[in-house]
Amino acid sequence: MKDKPVPATSMNVQNAITGLRGRDLISTLRQVGRISLRNPLHTAHHLLSLGGQLGRVLIGDSSLQPHPRDSRFSDPTWHHNPLYRRGLQAYLAWQRQTRQWIEESSLGDDDRARAQFLFNLLSDAVSPSNSLLNPLAIKELFNSGGQSLLRGASHLLDDLRHNDGLPRQVDERAFEVGGNLAASPGAVVFRNELLELIQYKPMSEKQYARPLLVVPPQINKFYIFDLGPTNSFVQYMLKQGLQVFMVSWRNPDPRHREWGLSSYVQALEEALNACRSISASRDPNLMGACAGGLTMAALQGHLQAKKQLRKVRSATYLVSLLDSQFDSPASLFADEQTIEAAKRRSYQRGVLDGGEVARIFAWMRPNDLIWNYWVNNYLMGKTPPAFDILYWNADNTRLPAALHGDLLDFFKLNPLTFPAGLEVCGTPIDLKQVALDSFTVAGSNDHITPWDAVYRSALLLGGERRFILANSGHIQSIINPPGNPKAYYLHNPKLSSDPRAWFHDAERRDGSWWPLWLEWISQRSGTLKAPRPELGNATYPPLGPAPGTYVLAR
Repeated sequence: MKDKPVPATSMNVQNAITGLRGRDLISTLRQVGRISLRNPLHTAHHLLSLGGQLGRVLIGDSSLQPHPRDSRFSDPTWHHNPLYRRGLQAYLAWQRQTRQWIEESSLGDDDRARAQFLFNLLSDAVSPSNSLLNPLAIKELFNSGGQSLLRGASHLLDDLRHNDGLPRQVDERAFEVGGNLAASPGAVVFRNELLELIQYKPMSEKQYARPLLVVPPQINKFYIFDLGPTNSFVQYMLKQGLQVFMVSWRNPDPRHREWGLSSYVQALEEALNACRSISASRDPNLMGACAGGLTMAALQGHLQAKKQLRKVRSATYLVSLLDSQFDSPASLFADEQTIEAAKRRSYQRGVLDGGEVARIFAWMRPNDLIWNYWVNNYLMGKTPPAFDILYWNADNTRLPAALHGDLLDFFKLNPLTFPAGLEVCGTPIDLKQVALDSFTVAGSNDHITPWDAVYRSALLLGGERRFILANSGHIQSIINPPGNPKAYYLHNPKLSSDPRAWFHDAERRDGSWWPLWLEWISQRSGTLKAPRPELGNATYPPLGPAPGTYVLAR
């Protein structure tokens, strides 16, 4: 039986790069207040209904229960202790009735979505699990002899001073880039102002002749592909005989405010030419993730317009948006004024700070990414866990103002959905003319790049297309090593125009999609031969060991 994908959330990558303005939140609250005053009977009806539910809670006659997957209330005390059970049920009753009040109000669709978003933030914040009466916190208080309270206060003070007031998600002392992360052996074989190109040492007796050039997103660092040995996609590919090159983007500062999408495409074309020269292959395969996939697509469109598409053999897209239309209210807090204000802010500063984007991403899933650590770090006084993906997520980068503006225009205009809608490096882009084999991966629970939008993005491409839907979120869809018993993906070779029709007819396959992709990419990687022991060549000699210097810049 296939699990239905989680609906695309109202907040997504567009809202994250646009940002949230306080005036937009206040405006939504005012709108809700006006509707409440104009419809007193509607409000009174829901208040009476809430009162009835609270009465049943008080006498122990309520059947309200949290969602089975809501880990906030997994401790047995919430269900067995009469006071805790009534407190939880009162919270659930208020939460349910307020959502119904908003849903049944006369607000327009967009205003209703904004109101629901704000209410969800509020209701998550005032959850009884976030108070010192949380049974987990009380147990830890007694077990530690009161030390948990002191440690929690110390953690809170440190985060207020050094982490913008948000609880830390990871123990950063446990990791070192170039030590236990990004540790695959290799060398930087090319460098320009925007990127370093890493060539990895072979890890197999024979290696395919045609290399793979990986293009990570600009908003984070490349080593999401090269975490620990057990979940390093780079090492998986190398051990399976693939020849791997990796782009490592520079972390820009205000001096680089004029770097736009064309700058990144030009820099990527230089890296592609270096990869071709070193590998002696005229047409490497490409792989891009998230915004790296958009940059890769723009490069291919640029090459096609110059009649040079023969420089690329195939393209793999991981959770990448080329079609920026969302089925959910993508314009939640992203109207014309907000977009223009976001452009002005980044041009004044020179960059969009990655920490700002990370904070908005965190507020998309506050229970998982904020309140969970509030309880662990402050109420229980514990150190956050040592988790490599969360360390990588916290090691964010900046976006130059020009690229930020180009991305905002991309979401506003959706230019790749029609011929010549986007111009890069002076050439118009038409993805239908990019007749290359492509393999696209999306995540069914992806709250950043919703899977149906990624599916429609695959339909924009020419050539033979494959689409895979992993049962994961944005990052876990990429980091999907074999061996996870819970992993599966959906596969349907027939791509219809409707994502839901594709989903209905798709076949569920247990396990990771990596082996399926490996079979696909191996067929497009040429012959197996003994690998060259040395890295680089005379034109592009090694400049230093992997992971290079750009990835270490803060």
